[in-house]
Amino acid sequence: MPMLLIKGFYHARGSQPDGDTIHFTPDDPEEWGLVGGGAGRRVEHNALGRGTLRLDAIDALETHYGARRVHQPLRFAHEARDELLSWVGFTAVQHRPDETVIATTPDKVPGYVLTRGADVHGRCVALAGRGDPPGASGLEIDVDVPVLRMTANHHLVASGLAYPTFYRTLFTTLRNELADTARQAREAGRGLWPSDVTTEGAKVTGQASLTDEVVILPKLFRRLVDYLALGNASMACLPAFLAGVRDRFSVLSTGERRAGLHHVVEVADGQTVKMSHPAEDLVFDDA
Repeated sequence: MPMLLIKGFYHARGSQPDGDTIHFTPDDPEEWGLVGGGAGRRVEHNALGRGTLRLDAIDALETHYGARRVHQPLRFAHEARDELLSWVGFTAVQHRPDETVIATTPDKVPGYVLTRGADVHGRCVALAGRGDPPGASGLEIDVDVPVLRMTANHHLVASGLAYPTFYRTLFTTLRNELADTARQAREAGRGLWPSDVTTEGAKVTGQASLTDEVVILPKLFRRLVDYLALGNASMACLPAFLAGVRDRFSVLSTGERRAGLHHVVEVADGQTVKMSHPAEDLVFDDA
């Protein structure tokens, strides 16, 4: 899979990283201009070239979602965040209560990203590597499974601290590797998997159950938070809400193309929500 390689460095001080986002600055900030994206998307960055990475093909539990900064169970959300920062090379990370990093050792660490574009929020969607890159900065390289295994994306899935969450831009060979890795982590009981109830069913009695108790796929969590924000106490109308949001995706095991998570989300007894397919069986159209 051809992907653009950009060499640079990670930094976290003054930001609020989580398990699938971190700040990155290219050695040559002009190389952000090489990153393409759908509908004319570009990577947003400051005058020094500092931009935000959104790690491709994974989704870690939320530490602060939306204007109300709603989080998922913080044990696993923070474990994913801390593992990402540690993996790229930071130690002695200090945070304020609002999740802002106030100190790291060192201040920045070298690394590289492999990317095919930006998302709707101006973040570079990327595979994140550390140390010396496997090619020249500013050029495309072929990303195969061995290269994927050298990234934070693969590491977080293997550790059981992030869900696989696939989009159409990822080639099948890389998707299959991450899906197999996620299944191995699940079967081994690593990370969040012993607590995950995405396909078993989560009793949702309000926002507190989502923030403090329920470990589920973050995409489903975000939809539930948005639904509850409308003042809905019962989950009975959730399918209609999901139909209106119209997330577009394919189900790999059946080959079906769908619009709306209501096709794979079930509600029982007015409060219990579950997905009929695991995360790795879905491929979404867009981030």
